[in-house]
This record gives sequence, structure tokens and C-alpha cells, in this order.
Amino acid sequence: MRKSKQEALRTRARIVAAASEQFREHGIVATGLADLMAAADLTHGGFYKHFRSKAELISEAATAAIATTTQAMQTIGSERPGRSGLKRVVAKYLAADHRDDPGEGCPIAALGAELARCDEKTRDAATQGLRDYIGVLASHFDGLKPGEAANRAMASFATMVGALILARIANDEKLSQAILRSAQEMILDFA
Repeated sequence: MRKSKQEALRTRARIVAAASEQFREHGIVATGLADLMAAADLTHGGFYKHFRSKAELISEAATAAIATTTQAMQTIGSERPGRSGLKRVVAKYLAADHRDDPGEGCPIAALGAELARCDEKTRDAATQGLRDYIGVLASHFDGLKPGEAANRAMASFATMVGALILARIANDEKLSQAILRSAQEMILDFA
């Protein structure tokens, strides 16, 4: 029996969601099509009914993950304006639970080096994601001209991503926590 167009769209969305999580959890290169289709509770053979290539799926999965993370940052920060909102966003991003759950976390921190090697369409999506993240952070730098707020937001986001990566690398819990805490303090001192 043929699937309806709506069923096919739901299945495609399920594959994108599973791939988004699997790529962030295990890496793009390390995640095979069979793995991500299994994560979506589908058979490997059905992949090409929905996507022309793994590259097409990578682009869609990166776009979806970035949109989800951006929305979460906006929601967390919108509860309080200015420095208070910035503090909430930074604390949530640089938290142990984010460090410990890359499959649900920021795709830039989880996949940055791999995204840099992807095709142009995927890199375009990642670049737009960077702009979106920076825009969310910049909106919390009250009293600054837009250019200066953007510069501080860029430096802050670079610090956040770097700190999260280093905290994930460290197999010493005290060091990992110290990295997260130090980055938070530095960003808020900078704000």
C-alpha cells in the first residue's frame, strides 16, 4: 500500500529528527544510514524514498537542530530582558546537563568541525545558525550600539562553544565544571 503524502512527510520529519540527534550524539561521519534509520524505527532500504543523499539529510538535520536550539535560547532569554536574560541563557548553555547530552544540545558545539567540512548548503545553514545565536545573545547587551552588542555576542558565543567542547573532553569532573563556571563568569563580567 502506498503512503499518503502526509504520511511520507511525517516519516521524513521523523528521519530528520532522528538524524539530528544521532549526528550530534555520535558525529556525522560515525553515523551510518542504517544507524539513523534504526533510530527512526525504519528500515535502511527506505532512506532513498525520502532523500537523494546523506548530504541532503545532513543539511536538513543541521537546520532543524539549529532552529530548535535557537528557539530554546530565545525562550530562556525572553523571560527576563538584559543582563538577567543573558545570565539565564549562558547558565543553561554552560550547564552540566547540556554538556552530558550532546544529542539534544547545540549542534555547533557537537558538530562544529564536521559542519565546517560539509557541503555549501549545510554550511549556509550553519552560518545562518551562528547569526541567529549571536542575535539572541546580542539582544541582551543593553545600552550598547548594535555593532558593539554583536561583537560582544560573537565573543560570548565563541567562549560558550569552546567551553562546552572542552568540558566534554575533560574526563575530570572538577576540571569540567571549572571550565563551565569560568566561562560563565567571564562572559557575565564582559557583559
